[in-house]
Amino acid sequence: MSISIDIKRAIYEENDTRAQAINASLRARGIFTINILGGPGAGKTSLISRLAERLGGEGFAGEALAVIEGDVASDIDTKFLRELGVEAYQIETGGDCHLNAPMIESILSKMRLKDGSWLLIENIGNLVCPAEYVIGEDLKLVVASVAEGSDKPYKYPFIFAKSAACVLTKIDLAGAVGFDEAYFRAGLAATAPLAPLLPINGRTGEGVDAVLDWLRASRARLSGA
Repeated sequence: MSISIDIKRAIYEENDTRAQAINASLRARGIFTINILGGPGAGKTSLISRLAERLGGEGFAGEALAVIEGDVASDIDTKFLRELGVEAYQIETGGDCHLNAPMIESILSKMRLKDGSWLLIENIGNLVCPAEYVIGEDLKLVVASVAEGSDKPYKYPFIFAKSAACVLTKIDLAGAVGFDEAYFRAGLAATAPLAPLLPINGRTGEGVDAVLDWLRASRARLSGA
């Protein structure tokens, strides 16, 4: 008589183990890590630049900040952030549609992170793959623009469900593109009922202070936990 035994292993097990180790190491140093998700052109880099102004810019608190930029190819956004005085590092995946924990582990070994700093990771512009991977972050933040349409929470529910909050960008264009905010909010509430919607105008900075306030509150809550 033969006995068949099924041995199952999560396909993301190795990635998740390394991500947990990354997060534990960063947390031990008081570093708060945010995985920023969103489609191409949603406004992820603009959000990061506005947050950098408030965290490390002249007239602000001067808190330590570092950024990891993920792209399939090119370092355009990294150069842009460096010109603003932001400590930015580049990961080019060469075709992969997401960042993973080994990539983050590798780039961290080359970074000069200060204890107690903020670490912002801009993931690949994609509304599907990046949501499935943890990369050592404390939380995920999804960025969606009004120009992408008000149906995104319905079409890509997983990325919204996995995110702690949604930043809605380019709100000055809402009327021009016929954005239906009520419909978008209903979709977000259905997929991620605990995630707040934080509207911003990346060009003027309107609404960015509210995003930073929410991030500070989240950092305090998670640090307390």
